[in-house]
Amino acid sequence: MGRTARDRDSGDQRPVTFRETGIAGVTVVEGDQSSDSRGRFVRTFDEAEFELAGLVAKYAQHSIAFNEKAGTVRGLHYQRSPYLETKIIRCVAGAVFDVAVDLRRGSPTFGRWFGLTLTAQSGSALYIPAGCAHGYQTLEDGTAALYMISEPYLADAAGGIHHADPELAITWPLPVSRLSERDKNLPRLAAAMI
Repeated sequence: MGRTARDRDSGDQRPVTFRETGIAGVTVVEGDQSSDSRGRFVRTFDEAEFELAGLVAKYAQHSIAFNEKAGTVRGLHYQRSPYLETKIIRCVAGAVFDVAVDLRRGSPTFGRWFGLTLTAQSGSALYIPAGCAHGYQTLEDGTAALYMISEPYLADAAGGIHHADPELAITWPLPVSRLSERDKNLPRLAAAMI
């Protein structure tokens, strides 16, 4: 019978670890990495570990967004109730500055954002719970981001917030080079309806 990550000599080592941020539920996910002469191997998801941590462990959709140019912004996007979605975002090529915004009215961190640079080399991801908006900016040409999404996408439930909303004051690392027409016309935080 093969050994699992739970069978390692150091009993406290986990295949996936979780680090809290300043926004409830927004979590940095770090995979267990190993390397040898062939390269690296990173465990990016472990259903049992997510369940133990009290995080969503079932994902209806997995998607990859390919981005040609550095400075591209996608977002800030969310789905409205009752189709709220949890996301895990991982950079699989290049680098992104990934952002979660708390849209949960009544939350002590409503309207606050958390940003983290994700790279293909780091193997880290950002877990974004239901009730938060998500967006990112590419930091390199030829960047790709992998999305794991808990709910199927429904166009009628799609919402968003403008990336340059002065109330949020997100500090994007680069000048914005590309933005979809839809994202250019997204409303401000005050109009967000979860």
